[in-house]
Amino acid sequence: MKQIRNFCIIAHIDHGKSTLADRLLEFTNTISQREAQAQLLDNMDLERERGITIKSHAIQMEFQKDGQQYILNLIDTPGHVDFSYEVSRSIAACEGALLIVDASQGIQAQTISNLYLALEHDLEIIPILNKMDLPGAMPEEVKDQIVDLIGGKREDIIPASGKTGLGIPDILNAIVERIPAPVGDPEGPLQALIFDSVFNSFRGIMAYFKVENGEIRKGDRVKFVATGKEYYADEVGTLKLNQVPKEVIKTGDVGYIISGIKEAREVKVGDTITHKDRPCASAIQGFEEVKPMVFAGIYPVDTEDYEELRESMHRLQLNDASLVFEPESSAALGFGFRCGFLGMLHMEIIQERLEREFDMTVITTVPNVSYKAFLTKDNEEVVVHNPSDLPDPSKLDSIEEPYIKANIITKAEFVGPVMSLCIQKRGTIINQSYLTSDRVELVFEMPMGEIVFDFYDKLKTISKGYASFDYHQIGYRTSDLVKLDIRLNDEPVDALSSLIHRSNAYDFGKKICEKLKELLPRQQFEIRIQASIGAKIIARETISALRKDVTAKCYGGDISRKRKLLEKQKKGKKRMRQVGNVEIPQSAFMAVLKLD
Repeated sequence: MKQIRNFCIIAHIDHGKSTLADRLLEFTNTISQREAQAQLLDNMDLERERGITIKSHAIQMEFQKDGQQYILNLIDTPGHVDFSYEVSRSIAACEGALLIVDASQGIQAQTISNLYLALEHDLEIIPILNKMDLPGAMPEEVKDQIVDLIGGKREDIIPASGKTGLGIPDILNAIVERIPAPVGDPEGPLQALIFDSVFNSFRGIMAYFKVENGEIRKGDRVKFVATGKEYYADEVGTLKLNQVPKEVIKTGDVGYIISGIKEAREVKVGDTITHKDRPCASAIQGFEEVKPMVFAGIYPVDTEDYEELRESMHRLQLNDASLVFEPESSAALGFGFRCGFLGMLHMEIIQERLEREFDMTVITTVPNVSYKAFLTKDNEEVVVHNPSDLPDPSKLDSIEEPYIKANIITKAEFVGPVMSLCIQKRGTIINQSYLTSDRVELVFEMPMGEIVFDFYDKLKTISKGYASFDYHQIGYRTSDLVKLDIRLNDEPVDALSSLIHRSNAYDFGKKICEKLKELLPRQQFEIRIQASIGAKIIARETISALRKDVTAKCYGGDISRKRKLLEKQKKGKKRMRQVGNVEIPQSAFMAVLKLD
């Protein structure tokens, strides 16, 4: 146990966590040259394509120092704010963290928020200055920033490069010297914390855990505390590049368990594993419940696939504990699920994974955040996840929407555009402070609903990619919100309705109508697109009917022949309008989201 070190790698997005992890694995000979590839731990196709880490990945390395064999359990974590839940779970299974800072970019918003997460769990922080090989590196300035942020000595900061392999031995030595060994009672009753799980179609569900006290052996009868279910430990082992079965996993170590669990609902991340015969007195303090930020409906294209979609969602949830969903139905789309995500990127990734891993084609509705509506009668509170759940306006007293505190760090030259963007999104500035002569931290309070769609993309665009953004919720505030309905031929499309601030409703309604006019295919009958607030129509566009040239066969002859044919066509169109319904393509849903 004294020879074990558990640590994770935390940093802002794109500061080189996965590349540095590759170098550590190569140096400790965990992987052979043949197995080596860039971002080795990112094993999902999506991760490779986008070059981002989505899941945290655990792997074990061995390292010799002063004749002693040390076991190092590394967990690589994502950097994007949407996957911060993965980071918080990884941190709970560690005693130390490598804080990586890009030498050319310095400290960014996510660096700070992940650092605070680690400090809450009392982790030992080892600061590393990565990308020292870049021509734009500013080691001295960034070192000053790190010392200002976390204190400590300048010489404790390790210069490194994931690309060239500079500083890798120093990092490994620092891990062994600075990070404390795990503490626990090897003789006590078994207590192990589940921090992740994956589904394997051949072996059922594998749960990854860290043993806090006691030990777990192959063939033990174990019990999951939260669910109360009992299983046999068919196989236990540690995580190298592939799973390595072991007879026993002792205190402080990280491993996996296969116990023939088939049902995804039976494994909860944050649960405690213990022995059936000698249970522990209490469960380990698990993780806080995840707070979804963005809600959207996911519906199967074919209503028969509903059961299949449900199964796929449960399996995804197993692998991604921050996904929350409950069944719902819609008039336009049939049965589906109301899902909670941590942000737009998270939603996009889930959609992609459903299509790739489970072969499910789904329709996603317009994302929104959850609101609180207060009724005039008894001041009763109703939580509104979906605009169609909004009570009748005559019964409404007020609506509250969630607010966030946004920390934006940017270069001084972009302060003006960033401020005007936030004010446009109904934000109010709270604080502005200069971190260095060139870097400014802006603190805003703004409605959550305004940052859901494309705020992050716009922020990156106007700051040429320099601004970094991080946020946390600060509660609900009363706001003047209205429900905006979109009607096609007088039929409301509930999947496109949204709750929006009254001042933005007219503009937004007009833009949606214009956008739908471009995207909807023309039909044989006229389509009216209207945006309305209650019974009041605020915008309208018309898609004219496709007309067949019925008079083409009339050459010469009397005009009345032509007129008769046109009249006949007119009547037909009228009838068609009564029965014609409009199919909305998926592209229309997605394009509505990206409206400016």
